Amino acid sequence: MPHVITRACCNDGSCVEVCPVNCIHPTPDEPEFLTAEMLYIDPDTCIDCGACIDECPVSAIVPDDQLELTDEPYLRINADYYKDHDVEGGFANPVKQPKLPAEASLRVAVVGAGPAAFYAAGELVKRSQISVDMFDRLPTPYGLVRAGVAPDHAKTKGVENTFASTEKKKNFTYHLNVDVGTHITHDELAERYGAILYAVGAAHDRRLGIDGEDLPGSFPATDFVAWYNGHPDFADRRFDLTGERAVIVGNGNVALDVARVLLEDESVLGRTDIADHALEALNSSSIEEVVVLGRRGIENGAFTNSEFLSLGDLEGIDVVIDPAELTLSEETAAALDDGSLDSVIETKIRLAREFSERPATPGNKRIVFRFLTSPQEIVGAGAVEKVVCVRNAYGDGAAVAPTGETFEIETGSVIRSIGYRGQAVPGLPFDDDRAVVPNVEARVTDGPGGEVIPGLYVAGWIRRGPTGGIGRNRMCGEEAAKAIINDLIDEKLPTPTVSADDVADLVASRGAARVDLPAWKRIDAAEVSAGRAAGRRRVKLVTIEELEAAALNHDSAEAV
Repeated sequence: MPHVITRACCNDGSCVEVCPVNCIHPTPDEPEFLTAEMLYIDPDTCIDCGACIDECPVSAIVPDDQLELTDEPYLRINADYYKDHDVEGGFANPVKQPKLPAEASLRVAVVGAGPAAFYAAGELVKRSQISVDMFDRLPTPYGLVRAGVAPDHAKTKGVENTFASTEKKKNFTYHLNVDVGTHITHDELAERYGAILYAVGAAHDRRLGIDGEDLPGSFPATDFVAWYNGHPDFADRRFDLTGERAVIVGNGNVALDVARVLLEDESVLGRTDIADHALEALNSSSIEEVVVLGRRGIENGAFTNSEFLSLGDLEGIDVVIDPAELTLSEETAAALDDGSLDSVIETKIRLAREFSERPATPGNKRIVFRFLTSPQEIVGAGAVEKVVCVRNAYGDGAAVAPTGETFEIETGSVIRSIGYRGQAVPGLPFDDDRAVVPNVEARVTDGPGGEVIPGLYVAGWIRRGPTGGIGRNRMCGEEAAKAIINDLIDEKLPTPTVSADDVADLVASRGAARVDLPAWKRIDAAEVSAGRAAGRRRVKLVTIEELEAAALNHDSAEAV
C-alpha cells in the first residue's frame, strides 16, 4: 500500500526529511528541486510507514487505497516520474547545526511576513540566543498564502499552521500594521538590530508592452488575485465582468487560478474564504468562456501538471483544446517517440491530449487553451473590445518566433498573467535589470558583484526573482537564516547602538496602530467565527479599519 503525493503538494520538503528509505524526490539537495512542479513518491520503494503523512503541512499525501476518485491519476503521475529518475541520489541527510558561542546573542528584524520570512524566522528562533521581530505593513501575516493562494485551495493554506507554530515562540515578536519606511526607517532598524532580513516579495506585475494595454478592461492578474483574496489595498477595485468572454495572457498556475475563479459556481466559491465583495461580483458575472493564451507550445506550458489535471474535475466547466494546438518542437516529438522525453513534460502532453479528446457538454462554461499564440494589440473604443493575436511556431530547438499569421478574439476583458516583478526597497541597493536586491548567498551587496554589506540579508522573491513556490521559499528562507547564524558565529555582524526595546513606542508615536500576536489572534478569531457561522473557512475582513477594530476587540475569543 504505497503512499501517493497529490495536487496539494507545496514542495515544502518536510516529508523528505522524515522518509527512512529515500523514496521521495526530488530532494532539496538535488538540482531539480528548485524547479520541480511537485514531489513524487516511488511506489516500489515506499514501505508504507506513514511518517510523511504526519509531516506534510498541506495534507497532500494519501495511502493509495484511500485516494479520492479525483486524485487517482496521481498514482500514475507519481510512478511515471520514476521512469527516468531513481531513488539513489539526493538523500537529504540531517546536517549538524553549528553551535553558537555561549555568550552570543542576537536580535533580528525580519521585514515581511510571507513564507520566506517565516521559514527564516522559524530556523532562527530554534536558538534561544536569537530573537526575531517581524514587521509587515499589513495587520495580517502570511503574505501570499493569505493574499495569493486561490480561495479554492484550502489545503495549500494549511501551511499557515507551520507559521503559527513559529509566531508562538517566546523569542518571536510581531510588529504588524507597521510600514518600514514610514513608521520606522531602515537606518533606525540598523541602529537597533544586529541583522535585518528583507523578505518583501515581488508583488508587482510585468507588462505586455503592446498597444491598448491600458484600456479599461485590461488589467493585471496580480490586482485581480489580490482583489478576490481580500487584500486591503484592492478591496475598492471594480472589474467589469459583463462580457461573455475573458482572455488571459500567460498560462502559469496564477492564470489557471484566475480562470477557475472567473467561472466557478457560487456553490463552490461560497464555501471558501474568498472576499465577500468578490463573491458578490462574480455571482453577477456574465463570463461564460475564458481563453488562456500561451506564447509557446504545450511542452513549455508554465502550469504544473497537478493544476492542469484538476481543471478536468470542475463541475459545469469544460476544458477545450483543439488537437491542432498541440504542436510539438521537432526535438520534443522525437524524444516522445523514442521514450527519452522527461516524464514531467510527457505527462503534460498526455494530459493535454486527453483533454482534447473530451466531448463538449452543452450548457457548460469553457476554459479554452490556445498555444503558440501571443497578443499583438488590444483594441477598443474607450474599453477593451478585442485582442489581436499572432501565431507562433517552433524554429531551431525550443525557440519560438511569430509566423505573421494573425487572428482576433472578441472579449471585454484581457488579463495579463506573465509574472511578477520586484521593486526597489528604500535603503537597499537594487539591481534594475533583474529586479532583485543584489546579494551573494542571501547577503546583500552594494551592487551586482559588489561587496557584502554586513548585517543585511534578503530571502524569497526579492532575493532571486519571482520563481518557485512555498517549497523554494522554504529553502531560500532557511539559507538566509543559516547565513545570519554563520555570520554571528564568525563575529561579522554589526553591534546595535540603540536598544530595540523602544520600537513599539517609536512606531506608535508615528501613527502606527501596531498589531502584536494577541491582536492578530483577535483578528483571526473574528474571521474564523464569522466563517463558522456562514459554513466557510473564514470570512475575511478586507479594510484596514475593520482589521484594526477587530484587533482591539477583546471580546473576540483568543487562541494564543
